[in-house]
Amino acid sequence: MFEGILGEITKLSPLGIYLALFLFSYIENIFPPSPSDMVVVIGGTLIGTGAISLMPTLFLTTIGSVAGFMTLYYLGSKLDKKVLRTKNIKFISMNALDKVEKWFIQYGNWIIAINRFLPGTRSVVSFFAGLSEVDPRMTIILSTASALLWNSLVLALGIVFGKNVQLVDHFLNTYSNIACAITIIIVLFVIIKYFYKKISTKR
Repeated sequence: MFEGILGEITKLSPLGIYLALFLFSYIENIFPPSPSDMVVVIGGTLIGTGAISLMPTLFLTTIGSVAGFMTLYYLGSKLDKKVLRTKNIKFISMNALDKVEKWFIQYGNWIIAINRFLPGTRSVVSFFAGLSEVDPRMTIILSTASALLWNSLVLALGIVFGKNVQLVDHFLNTYSNIACAITIIIVLFVIIKYFYKKISTKR
């Protein structure tokens, strides 16, 4: 897959490459299966060859990531105000929604700050940030810092290991699998704890 994407992108002009990097970074937040990280690695590889420059690449991938994050943040904030707070949706528990918002408000800043390092959950984080009405200015600052750090790391991998794409691909896949497994374990722990408390209260 890596070689195929690399081959297609290298056919583009420098401007086209920058645009592709921006679009993939944006779309990845809206549609998580998008191979955004792999495309950013390719950006690093092309920086190493001199086809494009570091600073514009880092800037555009970061702006794309933040723009995508804030798009779902906005959708989450509007859905909360217009839909979820109404009584028309009977299958949504307002009590449960309040609990989620409370947890996210309590730990939201930390979650947003590390969201780029949590593959597979980035869109969920951005949506719940809006749903929980986390301060938008703080959200932009933290999501920008997170995207900047992550994209810097991924671009560096592309620059350093660009000639060994299989190694980079293996590293990112391994990291994604570990991060997803840890996230699932944490979610399961929270769910089990919630139901345990609920059962204990009834008894």
